[in-house]
Amino acid sequence: MAKDEVVSILLVEDDEIECINMKNYINSRDEIKLVNCVSSPSDAIKSVKTYLPDAIILDIELNKGQGSGLEVLDNIKNMNLQYKPIIVITTNIASKMVYRYAHENGADMVFYKLKNDYSPELVIKNILLLNGLQSKELSAQKIDVESKKNCHDKISNRINRELDLIGISSHLIGRKYIHDSILYILEENDNSENVFLHIAKKYKKGNSTIGRSIQTAIEHAWRKSSIEDLEKHYTAVVNYNTGVPTPTELIYYYVDKIKAGLK
Repeated sequence: MAKDEVVSILLVEDDEIECINMKNYINSRDEIKLVNCVSSPSDAIKSVKTYLPDAIILDIELNKGQGSGLEVLDNIKNMNLQYKPIIVITTNIASKMVYRYAHENGADMVFYKLKNDYSPELVIKNILLLNGLQSKELSAQKIDVESKKNCHDKISNRINRELDLIGISSHLIGRKYIHDSILYILEENDNSENVFLHIAKKYKKGNSTIGRSIQTAIEHAWRKSSIEDLEKHYTAVVNYNTGVPTPTELIYYYVDKIKAGLK
């Protein structure tokens, strides 16, 4: 993905004429720039780390550079890069096996140099097309992440408002466990793991400790809040013997209430 309006390109090529032709064409375009031209795998890896190029034009046969472009592919694959560069292979080798290996290890396109229509213009044109597609894909991913965060924040705020209405105090640790339990069930929609077990793992506490803390928070609210507020904002039937909901009853009451409000 281009990190600004100009697409930065690293050229890994040991053929001097090919280098000159590619450099001249890149220099003739305003929307691209050549950050470096190297001829060996080791220099290529250093340049990737230094310049973080948007795209790499990679020759496989680096005879003068004492190595192969496939080594560069292997190294890039194992790098922890924030954005994967577009990698375009250029080669004099017409081998389906080599092409398949290149694609399976991170190459986006392979160009056979001896083909009649091969040219720097063809290579750059396809890099720009791929860059546009990659930019759209990353933008869509960013929007999706932001949408999920907005949804997460919306649900979290709703849970806090509901708990405030019945007087479950924010200074009690059980309040946090209740909040996170409701949020977990709503977001994960996954009953494969008991919610209290999930909270226990998250906070590195025992199940019984989680349960007691939640029950304490509930009992505190039912002692301190007015009956009117409780009857208005918690409409489920309360346990007749104890006069308060159990942790499970309260959590799933709000799961159902908030889920209904999200539809």
